[in-house]
Amino acid sequence: MNIHEYQAKQVFLKHGIPVPPGGEVAGTAAEAEAIAAKIGGPVVVKAQVHSGGRGKAGGVKLAKTAAEAKEKAEAILQLHIQGLPVRKVLVAPALDIAHEYYLGIVLDRQMGLPAIMISREGGVEIEEVARTKPEALHKLHFDPARGLRPYEARQLAAKAEPDGKVAGKIARVIEKLAKTYASVDASLAEINPLIQTPDGDILALDAKINLDDNALYRHPDLEAMRDPDTETDSERVARDMGLTFIKLDGSIGCVVNGAGLAMATMDLVKHFGGDPANFLDIGGSSNPDKVVTAIRIITEDPNVKAILFNIFGGITRCDDVARGLVEGVKQTGVKLPIVIRLVGTNEKEGREILASASGLHPAETMDDAVKKVVELAGAGA
Repeated sequence: MNIHEYQAKQVFLKHGIPVPPGGEVAGTAAEAEAIAAKIGGPVVVKAQVHSGGRGKAGGVKLAKTAAEAKEKAEAILQLHIQGLPVRKVLVAPALDIAHEYYLGIVLDRQMGLPAIMISREGGVEIEEVARTKPEALHKLHFDPARGLRPYEARQLAAKAEPDGKVAGKIARVIEKLAKTYASVDASLAEINPLIQTPDGDILALDAKINLDDNALYRHPDLEAMRDPDTETDSERVARDMGLTFIKLDGSIGCVVNGAGLAMATMDLVKHFGGDPANFLDIGGSSNPDKVVTAIRIITEDPNVKAILFNIFGGITRCDDVARGLVEGVKQTGVKLPIVIRLVGTNEKEGREILASASGLHPAETMDDAVKKVVELAGAGA
């Protein structure tokens, strides 16, 4: 789950990370004007949307007066950034900046540990820095159970800032960011830019936190920060039904049980020349209603030309999936070709149920199923 910048700054403050004072959120241009008038002086109006590249998209504007803040907010609130509508803006005092740094923590899945990254090249896309100036990006892995040691934070800060006094302040922010990352079960915690003011203060001018959905039950306060405006209807329905759904840009709808099998299925679709339209994991449940919901979600995507069910029944019973599939076809009236591979618990019973349904294409192996659905999706293009 992602949270907005203003929410991430609230989390940072709670954990002792310094952020600029005075920022407030507005949902209308008039509200933005009132906030700017209260602040006095120049302000920055920033789109609150779950995407990067806000500045390049016109989502970050400087305003010298309250009237100008209203004008800038009105323009920003009409934007769509990376396909997402801007519903709110953050209005905050404009600050003088002596230097910008990048500081972030992300889970390194290959190492199985979070990696802290810092660069003296802040305020720009860190991917660009990594590509063009890899020597400017410094990295350190740490064990969240043990925590980051103070000397590790100091060593890392010194690589990005030669001034020992300033580096000491940055080191304290690094320590606090590492504690924040671990305590909220984040998958990403990022400050870009982390700034040094002319007075030598170190502040998190921007804030980004992505949270691990599987740990949200431990953080009801963070769960309450979920913004329903950032989700599509399909994503909301999937979450309510306990489905894991991510929309992609391809033409082959995929329904699978288990994240590992889902990833393998998508890889195989690509291998045989197709493009997945989604990641949809029905999990280990044998509830046929989940299958019906999965079909509804997938068929709402006009780009889908064929659907693949790849089910390996362990906890999930193949006969329940088959019942859900037959019922889903009946309820939705779907005309798209559906390829299904059922293997595992109650496989025989599942295939017998499917034999009575029309328009379904059974497959014995995973390779056969993927080849068939790629062929059918191509024919329907």
